[in-house]
Formats: sequence, structure tokens, C-alpha cells
Amino acid sequence: MPDIQKPKGQPGIAKAALFGLCPQCGAKTLFAGPARFSDRCGNCGLDYAGFNVGDGPAALLTLGIGALIIIMALMLDTAVRPPFWVHVIIWVPVTAAMTVYALRVSKGALLAAEHYNRAKEAGRDDVT
Repeated sequence: MPDIQKPKGQPGIAKAALFGLCPQCGAKTLFAGPARFSDRCGNCGLDYAGFNVGDGPAALLTLGIGALIIIMALMLDTAVRPPFWVHVIIWVPVTAAMTVYALRVSKGALLAAEHYNRAKEAGRDDVT
């Protein structure tokens, strides 16, 4: 696999994903909401709608975060045996926060990777 060199001024995939940076210019314009992309970069005009991130990250994150929350809840329950309402107060907001943040980061990473690799959907003209 060829080593793709990113042009000067572009953030890396991890940095773009963690901080919501435009993969082309590095401006903090990737997200318009907690996990919703902006239509385009307000700085360089990169059209984010042209990228197809899809719902793949949501399914994987739901399973992973769900398993992690269950393990942590069982450990807490084994250690101190709190009442049920304590579990609700702790784990509902923790689950929501972890899911939204992880979804934001994973969607940002996929969009940045698509941009750096110039990925696009195959069309009729691409068939050999």
C-alpha cells in the first residue's frame, strides 16, 4: 500500500477526528451538532456532503460501548451493591455521553480517511 503524504496544513486523521477539524484546511468546521456534519467547511469550502460515512460506526459503537457499560455496571454492583436507581443515575448519562463522543470521533475519522485516500463510490464509468 503506498504511503500517502498529506499536503502541508492538513491535520492527520486522528487529530481531525478528535477535534472536529476540516481534513483539507484544519479549521474547526467539521461538525454542526454533537454528531452531525456541517454541509461544508466555512473556511475552505470543502463539501462534506460528498463523503459517504454511512451508519457503520453507529452499529459497532453500540455493541462495544454497551458491552463496556455492562462490565462496569457489574463491577460496581459487585463492589458496593448500590440500589437500582443509582445505576440508572450513573449509567444512562455515561452511556449517552460515551456514544455521542465516540460516534463523533469515528465519523470524523472515516470522513478524514476518505478525504486523504480520495475515496469515492464506484459509478457506471468505473466498471471495467
